[in-house]
Amino acid sequence: MKLILAVVQDQDSNRLLNALVENNFRATKLASTGGFLKSGNTTFLIGTEDIRVQKALDIIKENCRSREQLVAPVSPMGGNADSYVPYPVEIEVGGATVFVLPVDQFMHF
Repeated sequence: MKLILAVVQDQDSNRLLNALVENNFRATKLASTGGFLKSGNTTFLIGTEDIRVQKALDIIKENCRSREQLVAPVSPMGGNADSYVPYPVEIEVGGATVFVLPVDQFMHF
């Protein structure tokens, strides 16, 4: 058995959850916040048998896409302002960060 932790952008979370349910995966959805952009993310906890891991990964890949986004950088507080860029920059956001972990024991009460 494996535990899949998938961190996805909020924009993709409902589409991913629907696709997981359609394919008989059970998932727990947690609100989370990214450290770099401090924007909303959703973390999914998905427990599944080893033989279904690749199917779950395929579903995540199909439903979580990366996109370009303009971000206004935050000015440094008391830091060195020499490297501060005062105008928005375009960065790639989205997609999914996924961890697949072994599960030693599973109990359902």
